[in-house]
Amino acid sequence: LQRDAKGQYLFDLLCHHLNLLEKDYFGIRFVDPDKQRHWLEFTKSVVKQMRAQPPFTMCFRVKFYPTDPAALKEEITRYLVFLQIKRDLYHGRLLCKTSDAALLAAYILQAEIGDYDPGKHPEGYSSKFQFFPKHSEKLERKIAEIHKSELSGQTPATSELNFLRKAQTLETYGVDPHPCKDVSGNAAFLAFTPFGFVVLQGNKRVHFIKWNEVTKMKFEGKTFYLYVSQKEEKKIVLTYFAPTPEACKHLWKCGIENQAFYKLEKSSQVRTVSSSNLFFKGSRFRYSGRVAKEVMESSAKIKREPPEIHRAGLVPSRSCPSITHGPRLSSVPRTRRRAVHISIMEAFHRFSSFLHQSGASRGQDGLGLGGTGTTFVAVMSGGCPPWGAEPLPAPVGAHPGQDAAGSHELCDTPADIAVRVAVSDAGLTGSPRASCSAGNLPLAEQVNKFVLSVLRLLLVTVGLLFVLLLLLIVLTESDLDTAFFRDIRQTPEFEQFHYQYFCPLRRWFACKVRAVVSLLIDT
Repeated sequence: LQRDAKGQYLFDLLCHHLNLLEKDYFGIRFVDPDKQRHWLEFTKSVVKQMRAQPPFTMCFRVKFYPTDPAALKEEITRYLVFLQIKRDLYHGRLLCKTSDAALLAAYILQAEIGDYDPGKHPEGYSSKFQFFPKHSEKLERKIAEIHKSELSGQTPATSELNFLRKAQTLETYGVDPHPCKDVSGNAAFLAFTPFGFVVLQGNKRVHFIKWNEVTKMKFEGKTFYLYVSQKEEKKIVLTYFAPTPEACKHLWKCGIENQAFYKLEKSSQVRTVSSSNLFFKGSRFRYSGRVAKEVMESSAKIKREPPEIHRAGLVPSRSCPSITHGPRLSSVPRTRRRAVHISIMEAFHRFSSFLHQSGASRGQDGLGLGGTGTTFVAVMSGGCPPWGAEPLPAPVGAHPGQDAAGSHELCDTPADIAVRVAVSDAGLTGSPRASCSAGNLPLAEQVNKFVLSVLRLLLVTVGLLFVLLLLLIVLTESDLDTAFFRDIRQTPEFEQFHYQYFCPLRRWFACKVRAVVSLLIDT
């Protein structure tokens, strides 16, 4: 990767290694130094989105949960979605009744160890697996009973498909909770699902609003507003408070993307959305991908031999963020785990071997093969990365030591795949690009570059001021009565500016012009 590589390039590279074609459901997420989650934007440079110093740690996971996961065209896609939902179940994000929990866990057991064999699976064998944040011996016996009697003969692919069909019927399917508080100060979790907007309090869903009922989303500081238009022209505004302005903006952007993905018929209908009525105030954001209907149509056209899938029972990570506020349990080592042979790992090992054989010494800041800006991508699997991935902070109002849904840990991926990107500033010795660093340029050339950058900045500034001046004249002097101009004119800030500053300035300017004109006439 070059230093100016876009997020789309990194995402396509990763999907190519995974042999994944139905990639629109997935994304790359990272956490900034303030422990705030972000989705990697594919239209922007990877490096410019990172506030931390390299190496960067990012996670590949499901971003848009399929409306019907069983209808996915390829088995590799269903397998990755299965891994993500299995992880949601383990971390308490997928809530369900005891009977449903036992059936889901039995499907996982059948997919990972196959049919029950008395010689291989002694009494209590299901307790060796950690399916939920916490569970009882009674639930373990129920899981083993279903696995023994009802699922015999099912292949891993069939068990995973049945698991997806069952999970899709649950109320919290596809929930990725954002911790907030309502207007009364009560803790709540907001989430966006394939079917609409969800509000959770405790273990209950207190609000569910379909996507076609959501008319607008905006935020101001820490406050998030959801405008709802229901039957009989009934309009509702739901207000929630996020822990920080950054968390509120992330919540707003997630809502904009989910609504566009699930609600719209075509990506050409996507519009740039502003968080404020005034174009020069607030944030602007635009969803840049395809919508769900286009993805399904594209998937139907896939014609290739199904790629080989190397399944593996992965040990869950050490942390267990959940909506249930249950105590954290350490992972129980799993027995009879199959080896992990993902193609991306094989590529990594081959790449590492090549680096060692080449004998290139690049110092301690990074590795590379192509000069300045070369990026080294290492892909790890099997739990959280060893380079210091930390869990996110607990939600607003959480007590120390209490577990909650807002504390999603960084390594929150479907296949426990974490991508580590190290950007190297040092070029290879003797390369043409390394010899042209800024420190070695002649003084005159450096001055010319500085002058050109200053001139560009001045030109852009003058252009923006000119545009703002034209808009100000249109707002104050024209008779245009469009909804956009009317909303701006009715704001208290604009009225104050108009009467206290603009009108006196206009009178002063008109007086000076008249004085100059009379002087010219006299002379």
